[in-house]
Amino acid sequence: MWHNLAEAVRREVAAHSTCWAEAGPPPAEGRQAATTRERRQQVHALRERGVGLLECARRLNLALNTVKRYDRVAEPERLIRAPAYRPTLVDPYHDHLRRRRLENPAVPVTHLLREIRELGYTGSSNLLVRYINQGRVEGDRPALSPRRLARYLLTRPDRLKDHQRERIEAARAACHEMTALADLIHRFAALLDPADGHATLLSTWINLVQAEDLPHLHAFTRGLEKDRAAVDAALTLPYHNGGTEGVNNKTKLVKRQMYGRASFPPPPPPHPPGLTTPSVTTDYGTDPNV
Repeated sequence: MWHNLAEAVRREVAAHSTCWAEAGPPPAEGRQAATTRERRQQVHALRERGVGLLECARRLNLALNTVKRYDRVAEPERLIRAPAYRPTLVDPYHDHLRRRRLENPAVPVTHLLREIRELGYTGSSNLLVRYINQGRVEGDRPALSPRRLARYLLTRPDRLKDHQRERIEAARAACHEMTALADLIHRFAALLDPADGHATLLSTWINLVQAEDLPHLHAFTRGLEKDRAAVDAALTLPYHNGGTEGVNNKTKLVKRQMYGRASFPPPPPPHPPGLTTPSVTTDYGTDPNV
């Protein structure tokens, strides 16, 4: 259940990346974002004319799942992902670049390139230009990927580091959905320690999820409802099959280790061509030809 929740959280964080990413460097509106907006508008225009999903996919030459995703999203911002900024050779000189641009906003890029090369920069000028155009110089902190933010949200609060807590608080302040998502994660984590009454608390948790605009978490709750009896048993009963699975795992490990010493001997290697087969001594009689 926790694994399935983690997958839903990761998708939810990615879907709201343009919202919580406001806490970091400003994302650039690239070609991919423009294409996404255009395709979503085309899908909604066809749907308003009564065209089915399969026919929309055929006319627009898109996958059916892609058309479904565009159709169920009311706001185009939900389909746009914040750019994923990878570490670059310019990162060690971020403070110097920011200080120089604050002193002189019109400083040429060639001057900045010459200055950081004197400090040890070995990258190209194109990398520096792209770094500046992405707004990473003005950002107080490096950009955060949706996968990493989801990992922070799924980590126990007492195991988070200070900078990780700051990232979570910044995302919660910038996006209401991240605040609701973080609270729902903590509520569900408390249910994983089996106790009486957790089945009722799970129903309350599902109602709280349905009240929020978190479609991926809604899909997770529908999966819980389909197997509700087993879920209630897991959250309320102290019994589990962990011991059985542990014995099975140990048995398989021992069996694989014994294959090296107790397995059948390998077949003899084939004789090289040109060599005769050695004679075999038998006790089938006194005939030398036998």
